Amino acid sequence: MKRYAMKLSYDGSKFYGWQVQVQSPTVQECLEKGLSIIAKKPVKVIGSGRTDSGVHALGQVCHFDFPFDIPTDRLSIALKSYLPHSIKVLNINEVSDNFHSRYDAIWRKYRYIITFDRTPFNCCYKASFHRYKINIDTFRSCIPYFLGEHDFTSFSKPNPDITNYIANIYEIIINQDDDLVIEIKGSRFFHNMVRRIVGAMVAVSHNHLDVRVINDWLNLKRHDQRNYITAPAAGLYLVEVGYK
Repeated sequence: MKRYAMKLSYDGSKFYGWQVQVQSPTVQECLEKGLSIIAKKPVKVIGSGRTDSGVHALGQVCHFDFPFDIPTDRLSIALKSYLPHSIKVLNINEVSDNFHSRYDAIWRKYRYIITFDRTPFNCCYKASFHRYKINIDTFRSCIPYFLGEHDFTSFSKPNPDITNYIANIYEIIINQDDDLVIEIKGSRFFHNMVRRIVGAMVAVSHNHLDVRVINDWLNLKRHDQRNYITAPAAGLYLVEVGYK
């Protein structure tokens, strides 16, 4: 058995998220079906993280063990023939047997795109807050309160597999051209975390709140708090995963 790491992108609007579940299709499901056909036996694929239904990826990373030796370029070509057009394999590389796409990742970067011109053609790929007052300067004033190490319980959904919700946010960059683009880089992210951070920025901007309220929300450490919305999945992209 040899272990391979694969980098891929996908259109999240076509899937019920990354992880195999009752609802179909999912990205993991499609990859495992294709690899299992090629291998003629079940192949398990493990991703660097689980993107939600409707969330896109530009640089998701996963790994899998394959039962026989095959050049990576041939494996990539073979796999593509079994995948829908909404999934694109960017590259496949052989890695060490102890490589783990999730546990070996040292940072992840997400991008959130807000459009001010919502149309039927971008509604699956950008988020619209047309009923809210969006101010880019207010958004930027929120950045320092999220940077560094914090307990993000209030900014995530509960997960019985997670023992603590501490993460380190290394960088948040906000730019505006036609769209408002927020990029967040951190050590780890939890279910709905980026979408709730964006939702908190929207709440501060729309309601003209004192930006220091973010500290209060962090200190609540409650999954069920309702001070801000969870931003729509359509605007979120997993951009890149970093390894040593």
